[in-house]
Amino acid sequence: MAKKKTIRTIPQERTPMPEQAPAIRAKNFEEVACGYHPDDALRESERCLVCPDQPCVSGCPVGINIPGFIQKINAKDLRGAYDILTQTSLLPAICGRVCPQENQCEGVCTVGESLEAVAIGRLERFVGDTAIREGWANIPYIEKNGFKVGVVGSGPAGMACAADMAKAGCEVTVFEAFHQAGGVLKYGIPDFRLPNTVIDAEIANLIKLGVKFECNTLVGRLFTLEQMISEMGFDAVFVGVGAGYPTTLGIPGDSLNGVLSANELLTRCNLMRARDFPNFDTPQPIGKRVAVVGAGNTAMDATRVSVRLGAEKVYCVYRRSQKEAPARAEELHHATEEGVEFHWLTHPIAILNDGEGKVRGMRCVRMELGEPDESGRRRPVPVPGSEFDFEVDMVVYAIGTNANPIMGQTSGLRLNKWGYIDTDETLATSLAGVFAGGDIVTGAATVIEAMGAGRRAAKSMKAYLGLRDDDAPYDAGADTLFGIDSGERAFVRLKTA
Repeated sequence: MAKKKTIRTIPQERTPMPEQAPAIRAKNFEEVACGYHPDDALRESERCLVCPDQPCVSGCPVGINIPGFIQKINAKDLRGAYDILTQTSLLPAICGRVCPQENQCEGVCTVGESLEAVAIGRLERFVGDTAIREGWANIPYIEKNGFKVGVVGSGPAGMACAADMAKAGCEVTVFEAFHQAGGVLKYGIPDFRLPNTVIDAEIANLIKLGVKFECNTLVGRLFTLEQMISEMGFDAVFVGVGAGYPTTLGIPGDSLNGVLSANELLTRCNLMRARDFPNFDTPQPIGKRVAVVGAGNTAMDATRVSVRLGAEKVYCVYRRSQKEAPARAEELHHATEEGVEFHWLTHPIAILNDGEGKVRGMRCVRMELGEPDESGRRRPVPVPGSEFDFEVDMVVYAIGTNANPIMGQTSGLRLNKWGYIDTDETLATSLAGVFAGGDIVTGAATVIEAMGAGRRAAKSMKAYLGLRDDDAPYDAGADTLFGIDSGERAFVRLKTA
Protein backbone atom coordinates (compact mmCIF):
# COMPACT_ATOMS: atom_id res chain seq x y z
CA MET A 1 0.00 0.00 0.00
CA ALA A 2 1.33 3.43 -0.94
CA LYS A 3 2.25 5.63 1.96
CA LYS A 4 -0.18 8.50 2.47
CA LYS A 5 1.17 11.85 1.34
CA THR A 6 1.30 14.84 3.65
CA ILE A 7 2.27 18.44 3.12
CA ARG A 8 5.66 17.61 4.67
CA THR A 9 6.47 14.64 2.45
CA ILE A 10 5.75 16.14 -0.99
CA PRO A 11 8.26 18.30 -2.95
CA GLN A 12 8.04 21.69 -1.28
CA GLU A 13 8.63 23.90 -4.30
CA ARG A 14 6.55 24.17 -7.44
CA THR A 15 8.40 22.79 -10.48
CA PRO A 16 9.42 25.72 -12.72
CA MET A 17 8.69 25.72 -16.43
CA PRO A 18 11.53 26.61 -18.83
CA GLU A 19 11.02 29.85 -20.78
CA GLN A 20 12.69 31.76 -23.58
CA ALA A 21 14.92 34.56 -22.27
CA PRO A 22 13.12 37.95 -22.37
CA ALA A 23 15.67 39.60 -24.69
CA ILE A 24 15.29 36.78 -27.23
CA ARG A 25 11.52 36.22 -27.06
CA ALA A 26 10.73 39.94 -27.38
CA LYS A 27 11.94 39.67 -30.98
CA ASN A 28 9.99 36.59 -32.07
CA PHE A 29 6.49 35.13 -31.94
CA GLU A 30 7.55 31.68 -30.74
CA GLU A 31 5.98 30.34 -27.56
CA VAL A 32 7.41 31.89 -24.39
CA ALA A 33 6.84 28.92 -22.05
CA CYS A 34 8.59 25.80 -23.32
CA GLY A 35 6.55 23.18 -21.45
CA TYR A 36 7.48 20.48 -18.96
CA HIS A 37 10.01 17.74 -19.61
CA PRO A 38 8.62 14.33 -18.52
CA ASP A 39 10.82 14.43 -15.42
CA ASP A 40 9.39 17.85 -14.52
CA ALA A 41 5.82 16.58 -14.89
CA LEU A 42 6.57 13.50 -12.81
CA ARG A 43 8.05 15.59 -10.01
CA GLU A 44 5.15 18.06 -10.03
CA SER A 45 2.59 15.24 -10.03
CA GLU A 46 4.11 14.02 -6.76
CA ARG A 47 2.96 17.28 -5.12
CA CYS A 48 -0.75 16.37 -5.43
CA LEU A 49 -2.14 15.14 -2.10
CA VAL A 50 -5.15 13.44 -3.79
CA CYS A 51 -7.44 15.19 -1.31
CA PRO A 52 -10.67 13.33 -0.47
CA ASP A 53 -12.77 16.51 -0.83
CA GLN A 54 -11.15 17.47 -4.18
CA PRO A 55 -11.61 21.28 -4.05
CA CYS A 56 -9.78 21.61 -7.39
CA VAL A 57 -12.54 19.67 -9.16
CA SER A 58 -15.26 21.98 -7.86
CA GLY A 59 -13.02 24.93 -8.75
CA CYS A 60 -12.90 23.83 -12.41
CA PRO A 61 -15.79 25.21 -14.52
CA VAL A 62 -16.16 21.86 -16.32
CA GLY A 63 -15.36 19.61 -13.34
CA ILE A 64 -12.24 17.85 -14.66
CA ASN A 65 -11.15 14.89 -12.49
CA ILE A 66 -7.90 16.65 -11.63
CA PRO A 67 -6.55 14.26 -8.97
CA GLY A 68 -7.36 11.36 -11.30
CA PHE A 69 -5.34 12.60 -14.26
CA ILE A 70 -2.46 13.71 -12.04
CA GLN A 71 -2.33 10.25 -10.45
CA LYS A 72 -2.05 8.76 -13.94
CA ILE A 73 0.90 11.06 -14.68
CA ASN A 74 2.51 9.92 -11.44
CA ALA A 75 2.04 6.31 -12.56
CA LYS A 76 3.65 7.22 -15.93
CA ASP A 77 0.38 6.35 -17.68
CA LEU A 78 0.06 9.42 -19.88
CA ARG A 79 -2.54 7.86 -22.17
CA GLY A 80 -4.64 7.16 -19.09
CA ALA A 81 -4.21 10.77 -18.00
CA TYR A 82 -5.37 11.94 -21.43
CA ASP A 83 -8.39 9.60 -21.28
CA ILE A 84 -9.45 11.12 -17.96
CA LEU A 85 -8.93 14.70 -19.16
CA THR A 86 -10.92 14.23 -22.34
CA GLN A 87 -13.92 12.87 -20.47
CA THR A 88 -14.73 16.49 -19.63
CA SER A 89 -12.25 18.78 -21.43
CA LEU A 90 -12.14 18.97 -25.21
CA LEU A 91 -9.03 21.18 -25.37
CA PRO A 92 -6.43 20.20 -22.73
CA ALA A 93 -3.43 21.61 -24.64
CA ILE A 94 -5.28 24.93 -25.01
CA CYS A 95 -6.80 25.21 -21.53
CA GLY A 96 -3.49 24.23 -19.94
CA ARG A 97 -2.00 27.35 -21.54
CA VAL A 98 -4.63 30.07 -21.32
CA CYS A 99 -7.02 29.26 -18.46
CA PRO A 100 -6.59 31.37 -15.30
CA GLN A 101 -5.87 28.36 -13.08
CA GLU A 102 -4.74 30.63 -10.26
CA ASN A 103 -8.36 31.82 -9.92
CA GLN A 104 -9.94 28.42 -10.48
CA CYS A 105 -8.51 24.95 -9.73
CA GLU A 106 -5.12 26.11 -8.40
CA GLY A 107 -6.75 28.91 -6.44
CA VAL A 108 -8.47 26.38 -4.16
CA CYS A 109 -5.72 23.72 -4.14
CA THR A 110 -5.15 22.38 -0.62
CA VAL A 111 -1.38 22.39 -1.13
CA GLY A 112 -1.63 26.11 -1.87
CA GLU A 113 -2.75 26.79 1.71
CA SER A 114 0.78 26.02 2.94
CA LEU A 115 3.01 25.98 -0.16
CA GLU A 116 2.68 26.99 -3.78
CA ALA A 117 -0.32 25.27 -5.37
CA VAL A 118 0.15 22.24 -7.58
CA ALA A 119 0.83 23.41 -11.16
CA ILE A 120 -2.38 21.87 -12.53
CA GLY A 121 -2.38 23.96 -15.71
CA ARG A 122 1.19 23.01 -16.59
CA LEU A 123 0.40 19.34 -16.06
CA GLU A 124 -2.73 19.60 -18.21
CA ARG A 125 -0.68 21.23 -20.97
CA PHE A 126 1.96 18.50 -20.69
CA VAL A 127 -0.66 15.77 -21.22
CA GLY A 128 -2.35 17.71 -24.05
CA ASP A 129 0.96 18.31 -25.83
CA THR A 130 1.89 14.65 -25.46
CA ALA A 131 -1.43 13.66 -27.02
CA ILE A 132 -0.84 15.97 -30.00
CA ARG A 133 2.70 14.70 -30.48
CA GLU A 134 1.60 11.05 -30.28
CA GLY A 135 -1.53 11.56 -32.37
CA TRP A 136 -3.95 10.44 -29.65
CA ALA A 137 -7.67 11.06 -30.04
CA ASN A 138 -10.62 9.53 -28.21
CA ILE A 139 -13.17 8.89 -30.93
CA PRO A 140 -16.11 6.80 -29.67
CA TYR A 141 -18.36 4.66 -31.84
CA ILE A 142 -21.11 7.00 -33.01
CA GLU A 143 -24.55 5.77 -34.11
CA LYS A 144 -26.08 8.43 -36.35
CA ASN A 145 -29.56 9.56 -35.28
CA GLY A 146 -30.61 11.67 -38.28
CA PHE A 147 -30.68 15.02 -36.49
CA LYS A 148 -28.95 18.00 -38.05
CA VAL A 149 -27.36 20.58 -35.75
CA GLY A 150 -25.87 23.96 -36.66
CA VAL A 151 -23.26 25.78 -34.56
CA VAL A 152 -22.61 29.48 -35.17
CA GLY A 153 -19.07 30.40 -34.16
CA SER A 154 -16.03 28.14 -33.89
CA GLY A 155 -14.58 29.46 -30.63
CA PRO A 156 -14.32 27.36 -27.45
CA ALA A 157 -18.08 27.41 -26.73
CA GLY A 158 -18.96 26.36 -30.27
CA MET A 159 -16.31 23.65 -30.38
CA ALA A 160 -17.40 22.13 -27.06
CA CYS A 161 -21.05 22.09 -28.12
CA ALA A 162 -20.18 20.65 -31.54
CA ALA A 163 -18.15 17.83 -29.97
CA ASP A 164 -20.92 16.76 -27.60
CA MET A 165 -23.60 16.87 -30.29
CA ALA A 166 -21.43 14.91 -32.72
CA LYS A 167 -20.80 12.26 -30.06
CA ALA A 168 -24.57 12.06 -29.57
CA GLY A 169 -24.93 11.06 -33.23
CA CYS A 170 -25.96 14.36 -34.78
CA GLU A 171 -24.73 15.71 -38.10
CA VAL A 172 -22.96 18.90 -36.96
CA THR A 173 -21.93 21.86 -39.11
CA VAL A 174 -19.99 24.77 -37.58
CA PHE A 175 -20.23 28.15 -39.35
CA GLU A 176 -17.29 30.55 -38.92
CA ALA A 177 -17.21 34.13 -40.23
CA PHE A 178 -13.43 34.22 -40.62
CA HIS A 179 -11.39 32.17 -43.09
CA GLN A 180 -10.01 29.88 -40.38
CA ALA A 181 -11.75 28.02 -37.55
CA GLY A 182 -10.87 28.67 -33.91
CA GLY A 183 -12.65 31.91 -33.07
CA VAL A 184 -11.01 34.01 -30.37
CA LEU A 185 -8.37 31.32 -29.88
CA LYS A 186 -7.11 32.09 -33.39
CA TYR A 187 -7.67 35.82 -33.75
CA GLY A 188 -7.32 37.00 -30.17
CA ILE A 189 -4.40 35.11 -28.62
CA PRO A 190 -0.87 35.50 -30.05
CA ASP A 191 1.28 32.52 -31.01
CA PHE A 192 3.77 33.28 -28.24
CA ARG A 193 1.02 32.40 -25.76
CA LEU A 194 -1.01 29.86 -27.77
CA PRO A 195 0.54 28.52 -31.01
CA ASN A 196 -1.78 28.04 -33.97
CA THR A 197 -0.45 24.52 -34.42
CA VAL A 198 -1.98 23.57 -31.05
CA ILE A 199 -5.38 25.01 -32.01
CA ASP A 200 -5.30 23.25 -35.39
CA ALA A 201 -4.49 19.91 -33.74
CA GLU A 202 -7.47 20.22 -31.39
CA ILE A 203 -9.76 21.21 -34.31
CA ALA A 204 -8.53 18.14 -36.21
CA ASN A 205 -9.92 15.96 -33.42
CA LEU A 206 -13.33 17.55 -33.96
CA ILE A 207 -13.15 16.74 -37.66
CA LYS A 208 -12.40 13.13 -36.71
CA LEU A 209 -15.70 13.15 -34.81
CA GLY A 210 -17.44 14.07 -38.06
CA VAL A 211 -17.89 17.81 -37.39
CA LYS A 212 -17.91 19.91 -40.57
CA PHE A 213 -16.55 23.47 -40.65
CA GLU A 214 -17.87 26.09 -43.06
CA CYS A 215 -15.57 29.14 -42.94
CA ASN A 216 -16.09 32.55 -44.60
CA THR A 217 -19.74 32.20 -43.60
CA LEU A 218 -21.26 35.15 -41.75
CA VAL A 219 -24.54 33.97 -40.28
CA GLY A 220 -26.98 36.87 -40.17
CA ARG A 221 -25.78 38.21 -43.52
CA LEU A 222 -25.73 35.15 -45.80
CA PHE A 223 -28.70 33.59 -44.01
CA THR A 224 -30.50 34.05 -40.69
CA LEU A 225 -31.04 31.85 -37.66
CA GLU A 226 -34.69 31.52 -38.63
CA GLN A 227 -33.66 30.26 -42.06
CA MET A 228 -31.35 27.69 -40.47
CA ILE A 229 -34.25 26.24 -38.48
CA SER A 230 -36.75 26.38 -41.35
CA GLU A 231 -35.36 26.37 -44.91
CA MET A 232 -31.97 24.78 -44.15
CA GLY A 233 -33.38 21.95 -42.09
CA PHE A 234 -31.40 22.26 -38.87
CA ASP A 235 -33.20 20.60 -35.96
CA ALA A 236 -31.32 22.71 -33.38
CA VAL A 237 -28.83 25.58 -33.48
CA PHE A 238 -26.24 26.81 -31.00
CA VAL A 239 -24.99 30.42 -31.11
CA GLY A 240 -21.52 30.98 -29.69
CA VAL A 241 -20.32 34.03 -31.60
CA GLY A 242 -18.50 35.65 -28.69
CA ALA A 243 -18.47 39.31 -27.75
CA GLY A 244 -15.82 40.86 -29.95
CA TYR A 245 -17.31 44.31 -30.52
CA PRO A 246 -14.69 46.71 -29.08
CA THR A 247 -15.27 49.38 -26.45
CA THR A 248 -13.77 52.87 -26.68
CA LEU A 249 -13.52 55.62 -24.07
CA GLY A 250 -15.57 58.15 -26.04
CA ILE A 251 -13.04 60.93 -25.46
CA PRO A 252 -11.81 63.66 -27.85
CA GLY A 253 -9.46 62.18 -30.46
CA ASP A 254 -10.96 58.66 -30.50
CA SER A 255 -11.25 58.75 -34.28
CA LEU A 256 -7.72 59.93 -35.05
CA ASN A 257 -5.47 57.94 -37.35
CA GLY A 258 -3.38 55.78 -35.02
CA VAL A 259 -6.20 54.83 -32.62
CA LEU A 260 -7.41 51.23 -32.85
CA SER A 261 -8.83 48.46 -30.72
CA ALA A 262 -6.78 45.58 -29.35
CA ASN A 263 -9.11 43.24 -31.26
CA GLU A 264 -8.12 44.86 -34.55
CA LEU A 265 -4.41 44.82 -33.73
CA LEU A 266 -4.46 41.19 -32.59
CA THR A 267 -6.68 39.95 -35.42
CA ARG A 268 -4.47 41.55 -38.05
CA CYS A 269 -1.30 40.16 -36.49
CA ASN A 270 -2.53 36.71 -35.44
CA LEU A 271 -5.11 35.63 -38.00
CA MET A 272 -4.17 37.87 -40.95
CA ARG A 273 -0.42 37.35 -40.33
CA ALA A 274 0.45 41.06 -40.49
CA ARG A 275 3.47 40.23 -38.31
CA ASP A 276 4.95 38.53 -41.40
CA PHE A 277 4.28 41.40 -43.83
CA PRO A 278 5.21 41.58 -46.73
CA ASN A 279 5.20 37.77 -47.00
CA PHE A 280 1.48 38.07 -46.19
CA ASP A 281 -0.74 40.78 -47.67
CA THR A 282 -2.04 42.39 -44.47
CA PRO A 283 0.05 45.34 -43.21
CA GLN A 284 0.03 46.61 -39.63
CA PRO A 285 2.07 49.79 -39.21
CA ILE A 286 3.23 50.16 -35.61
CA GLY A 287 3.97 53.41 -33.82
CA LYS A 288 7.32 54.24 -32.27
CA ARG A 289 5.62 55.00 -28.95
CA VAL A 290 2.50 52.90 -28.31
CA ALA A 291 0.07 53.31 -25.41
CA VAL A 292 -2.24 50.39 -24.61
CA VAL A 293 -5.20 51.41 -22.43
CA GLY A 294 -6.33 48.64 -20.06
CA ALA A 295 -4.67 45.94 -17.98
CA GLY A 296 -6.44 42.68 -18.75
CA ASN A 297 -5.00 39.69 -20.60
CA THR A 298 -5.97 41.23 -23.94
CA ALA A 299 -4.09 44.40 -23.01
CA MET A 300 -1.01 42.33 -22.12
CA ASP A 301 -1.25 40.57 -25.49
CA ALA A 302 -1.48 43.94 -27.25
CA THR A 303 1.53 45.39 -25.41
CA ARG A 304 3.67 42.33 -26.07
CA VAL A 305 2.66 42.16 -29.75
CA SER A 306 3.61 45.86 -30.08
CA VAL A 307 7.03 45.11 -28.62
CA ARG A 308 7.56 42.31 -31.14
CA LEU A 309 6.40 44.46 -34.06
CA GLY A 310 9.20 46.91 -33.29
CA ALA A 311 7.76 49.74 -31.18
CA GLU A 312 10.54 51.65 -29.42
CA LYS A 313 8.45 52.29 -26.30
CA VAL A 314 5.30 50.52 -25.17
CA TYR A 315 3.20 51.83 -22.28
CA CYS A 316 0.35 50.18 -20.41
CA VAL A 317 -2.06 52.81 -19.04
CA TYR A 318 -4.55 51.72 -16.37
CA ARG A 319 -6.81 53.74 -14.12
CA ARG A 320 -6.43 51.44 -11.10
CA SER A 321 -3.35 50.01 -9.38
CA GLN A 322 -1.51 46.81 -10.26
CA LYS A 323 -3.36 45.00 -7.48
CA GLU A 324 -6.68 45.53 -9.29
CA ALA A 325 -5.39 44.63 -12.77
CA PRO A 326 -7.50 41.81 -14.30
CA ALA A 327 -4.55 40.25 -16.17
CA ARG A 328 -2.94 37.06 -14.93
CA ALA A 329 0.11 37.67 -12.77
CA GLU A 330 2.19 35.63 -15.22
CA GLU A 331 1.18 37.90 -18.11
CA LEU A 332 2.04 41.06 -16.14
CA HIS A 333 5.40 39.53 -15.21
CA HIS A 334 6.20 38.58 -18.81
CA ALA A 335 5.23 42.02 -20.12
CA THR A 336 7.45 43.72 -17.53
CA GLU A 337 10.36 41.45 -18.45
CA GLU A 338 9.90 42.38 -22.11
CA GLY A 339 10.20 46.10 -21.43
CA VAL A 340 6.59 47.29 -21.18
CA GLU A 341 6.35 50.44 -19.03
CA PHE A 342 3.31 50.55 -16.70
CA HIS A 343 1.47 53.73 -15.78
CA TRP A 344 -0.83 52.76 -12.91
CA LEU A 345 -3.58 55.05 -11.56
CA THR A 346 -3.61 56.91 -14.87
CA HIS A 347 -6.65 57.64 -17.03
CA PRO A 348 -6.74 59.13 -20.56
CA ILE A 349 -9.07 62.10 -21.02
CA ALA A 350 -8.10 63.11 -24.59
CA ILE A 351 -6.00 61.91 -27.51
CA LEU A 352 -4.06 64.76 -29.04
CA ASN A 353 -4.07 65.66 -32.76
CA ASP A 354 -0.84 66.47 -34.61
CA GLY A 355 -2.77 68.82 -36.90
CA GLU A 356 -2.91 66.29 -39.74
CA GLY A 357 -5.42 63.89 -38.20
CA LYS A 358 -2.83 61.66 -36.56
CA VAL A 359 -2.02 60.90 -32.92
CA ARG A 360 0.74 62.99 -31.35
CA GLY A 361 0.11 62.35 -27.67
CA MET A 362 -2.33 61.53 -24.91
CA ARG A 363 -3.67 63.74 -22.13
CA CYS A 364 -4.19 61.88 -18.87
CA VAL A 365 -5.24 62.52 -15.30
CA ARG A 366 -3.86 60.89 -12.17
CA MET A 367 -6.29 58.73 -10.20
CA GLU A 368 -6.68 57.60 -6.62
CA LEU A 369 -8.75 54.69 -5.32
CA GLY A 370 -11.96 55.31 -3.42
CA GLU A 371 -14.68 52.95 -2.20
CA PRO A 372 -15.31 49.60 -3.91
CA ASP A 373 -17.70 49.59 -6.89
CA GLU A 374 -20.09 46.84 -8.05
CA SER A 375 -17.15 44.73 -9.27
CA GLY A 376 -15.66 44.69 -5.77
CA ARG A 377 -12.63 46.71 -6.84
CA ARG A 378 -11.96 50.16 -5.41
CA ARG A 379 -13.41 52.86 -7.63
CA PRO A 380 -10.82 55.16 -9.29
CA VAL A 381 -11.36 58.87 -8.63
CA PRO A 382 -9.57 61.68 -10.54
CA VAL A 383 -7.05 63.76 -8.60
CA PRO A 384 -7.92 67.45 -9.18
CA GLY A 385 -5.31 69.42 -11.11
CA SER A 386 -3.23 66.35 -11.98
CA GLU A 387 -3.64 66.45 -15.79
CA PHE A 388 -0.51 65.84 -17.86
CA ASP A 389 0.45 65.04 -21.48
CA PHE A 390 2.85 62.47 -22.77
CA GLU A 391 4.05 61.69 -26.26
CA VAL A 392 2.65 58.69 -28.14
CA ASP A 393 1.87 58.14 -31.80
CA MET A 394 -0.40 55.10 -31.45
CA VAL A 395 -3.17 54.27 -28.95
CA VAL A 396 -4.68 50.80 -28.53
CA TYR A 397 -7.91 50.35 -26.57
CA ALA A 398 -8.12 47.12 -24.56
CA ILE A 399 -10.90 48.09 -22.15
CA GLY A 400 -13.38 45.33 -22.84
CA THR A 401 -15.79 44.24 -25.53
CA ASN A 402 -19.51 44.37 -26.20
CA ALA A 403 -21.94 41.89 -27.71
CA ASN A 404 -21.58 41.12 -31.40
CA PRO A 405 -24.66 42.98 -32.74
CA ILE A 406 -25.27 40.97 -35.92
CA MET A 407 -27.37 38.21 -34.31
CA GLY A 408 -29.69 40.73 -32.68
CA GLN A 409 -29.98 42.85 -35.81
CA THR A 410 -30.85 39.97 -38.14
CA SER A 411 -33.03 37.65 -36.04
CA GLY A 412 -35.90 37.72 -33.59
CA LEU A 413 -33.71 36.74 -30.65
CA ARG A 414 -34.60 38.48 -27.40
CA LEU A 415 -31.63 40.45 -26.06
CA ASN A 416 -30.97 41.86 -22.60
CA LYS A 417 -30.39 45.55 -21.89
CA TRP A 418 -26.68 45.25 -22.70
CA GLY A 419 -27.32 43.64 -26.08
CA TYR A 420 -26.33 40.10 -25.09
CA ILE A 421 -28.55 37.15 -26.01
CA ASP A 422 -31.13 36.46 -23.33
CA THR A 423 -31.39 32.79 -22.33
CA ASP A 424 -33.11 30.77 -19.63
CA GLU A 425 -31.31 28.46 -17.20
CA THR A 426 -31.04 25.77 -19.92
CA LEU A 427 -29.39 28.29 -22.32
CA ALA A 428 -32.47 28.19 -24.57
CA THR A 429 -33.18 31.48 -26.38
CA SER A 430 -36.51 33.05 -27.32
CA LEU A 431 -36.40 31.18 -30.66
CA ALA A 432 -37.52 27.57 -30.43
CA GLY A 433 -34.63 25.21 -31.12
CA VAL A 434 -31.98 27.92 -30.80
CA PHE A 435 -29.59 27.87 -27.85
CA ALA A 436 -26.71 30.20 -26.98
CA GLY A 437 -23.75 30.32 -24.63
CA GLY A 438 -20.33 31.80 -23.95
CA ASP A 439 -19.38 35.46 -24.16
CA ILE A 440 -22.43 36.37 -26.28
CA VAL A 441 -24.59 35.47 -23.25
CA THR A 442 -22.39 36.30 -20.24
CA GLY A 443 -19.98 38.89 -21.58
CA ALA A 444 -16.23 38.32 -21.69
CA ALA A 445 -15.17 35.22 -19.72
CA THR A 446 -12.50 32.53 -19.84
CA VAL A 447 -11.94 29.78 -22.40
CA ILE A 448 -12.90 27.04 -19.95
CA GLU A 449 -16.07 28.91 -18.90
CA ALA A 450 -17.06 29.21 -22.57
CA MET A 451 -16.44 25.49 -23.01
CA GLY A 452 -18.59 24.79 -19.98
CA ALA A 453 -21.40 26.86 -21.50
CA GLY A 454 -21.10 24.97 -24.78
CA ARG A 455 -21.41 21.65 -22.97
CA ARG A 456 -24.40 22.82 -20.89
CA ALA A 457 -26.12 23.99 -24.06
CA ALA A 458 -25.41 20.63 -25.72
CA LYS A 459 -27.06 18.85 -22.80
CA SER A 460 -30.14 21.04 -23.21
CA MET A 461 -30.16 20.53 -26.97
CA LYS A 462 -30.10 16.76 -26.50
CA ALA A 463 -33.07 17.04 -24.15
CA TYR A 464 -34.87 19.26 -26.68
CA LEU A 465 -34.29 16.67 -29.41
CA GLY A 466 -35.26 13.81 -27.10
CA LEU A 467 -31.81 12.22 -27.19
CA ARG A 468 -30.33 10.11 -24.43
CA ASP A 469 -27.83 11.98 -22.25
CA ASP A 470 -25.20 9.43 -21.24
CA ASP A 471 -24.42 11.41 -18.09
CA ALA A 472 -28.04 11.36 -16.87
CA PRO A 473 -29.59 8.34 -15.10
CA TYR A 474 -32.79 6.81 -16.37
CA ASP A 475 -35.95 7.86 -14.59
CA ALA A 476 -37.07 4.70 -12.80
CA GLY A 477 -40.69 5.83 -12.95
CA ALA A 478 -40.72 6.56 -16.68
CA ASP A 479 -42.73 4.64 -19.26
CA THR A 480 -40.06 2.44 -20.85
CA LEU A 481 -39.76 0.22 -23.88
CA PHE A 482 -36.96 -2.35 -23.66
CA GLY A 483 -35.59 -0.33 -20.74
CA ILE A 484 -35.50 2.96 -22.65
CA ASP A 485 -37.68 5.95 -21.79
CA SER A 486 -40.33 5.95 -24.53
CA GLY A 487 -40.18 9.75 -24.64
CA GLU A 488 -36.66 9.60 -26.00
CA ARG A 489 -35.95 9.39 -29.70
CA ALA A 490 -32.63 7.62 -29.31
CA PHE A 491 -32.52 4.23 -31.00
CA VAL A 492 -30.24 1.43 -32.08
CA ARG A 493 -30.48 -0.77 -35.15
CA LEU A 494 -31.19 -4.42 -34.46
CA LYS A 495 -30.78 -7.37 -36.76
CA THR A 496 -33.07 -10.36 -36.36
CA ALA A 497 -31.87 -13.86 -37.05
